[in-house]
Amino acid sequence: MYIPPFDTTSYSTTTQSPNPSWTYGQRVDATPAGKDWLAGESAGWNVYSTAEMDKTNLNKLLNSGVLPRPMSLVSTISEDGVENLAPFSWFNTVTNYPPVISFAINHNATGSLKDTTANLKNGQGFAVNIISEAFVENANASAVDAPPEFDEWALSGLTKEKCVQIRASRVKESAFSMECELYKSIDITHPVTGEHNSTLILAHVKYFHVRKDMLTSRGAVDLTRFKPVARVGDISYARVGDTYRIPVPSWAKEEAEIQEALKTLASP
Repeated sequence: MYIPPFDTTSYSTTTQSPNPSWTYGQRVDATPAGKDWLAGESAGWNVYSTAEMDKTNLNKLLNSGVLPRPMSLVSTISEDGVENLAPFSWFNTVTNYPPVISFAINHNATGSLKDTTANLKNGQGFAVNIISEAFVENANASAVDAPPEFDEWALSGLTKEKCVQIRASRVKESAFSMECELYKSIDITHPVTGEHNSTLILAHVKYFHVRKDMLTSRGAVDLTRFKPVARVGDISYARVGDTYRIPVPSWAKEEAEIQEALKTLASP
C-alpha cells in the first residue's frame, strides 16, 4: 500500500463551523451532512460488555474511540540521578487553578512498575513536554520497552535542558514544557479482580516554559506554529487540521431566543 510522504506545507486555518446557521432545537437531520451521518444508524449497534472483553479488545476500542488524544513526553529522574523519558497519550488537563494536569501509566507486561511511575513518587519533580510534528519520531523512540538502566534520551536524540525548580530535565525541543510536582498518585485497581495495572498521576504545574515564537499578541499559544501531534489509535498519530469557532451560549444574552425556540418546539 502506497503511503504518501508527510506534507510539510500543510497548515491549520480557521473556517466556519460545520453548520453555522444552526438554531436552538434544530434536529441533526436538518442538514444533508446530518442526514448522511444518521443514515449509518441503519446498520445497528454493537454493544460490548466490558466484563466479557479481554485486555486487548478493551485497549483497541478505547484507543480508537476516545480521540484525538494529546501527546506528552514525561521526563523524570531517579533518586540515583538516572533520567528517564517516556511518551504518554492518556494525558490531559484537569483544572487551571490550581494548574493540574493528569496522565495515566499502564504497568509493564510483567505487571511491574514502569521507571516513570517509580520516579514520579520520589519527590524529585518531573517535566511534562508537549510533542510537536518536528520531533514526533524522536519522541516515539523513547517508548521502547528497554530495561531500567537504558538511556532513552540518547536514543531519542532530544536535548536535556535544566529546569527552574526540579532535578529532572525538560525537553529543549518542546516549545511548551511544564515543571511539575506530584499532586496525587492514584492506583487504579480492577473493581472485580483487584488487579493493579495502572496508576493515575495528578501533577501540579509549578512553571511553564513556552518558546516566545509560539505566542500570539494575546499571550496564547499559536496552534499553526505549535503544530502539536495527537494519538488516534494503535500506532497512528495525527496532526491538527482546520479549526472552527463556536461561541458558548450565554443565558443572559440569549434567553429570549432560547425560550422562543422551546415554544416553537412544543407547539403542535
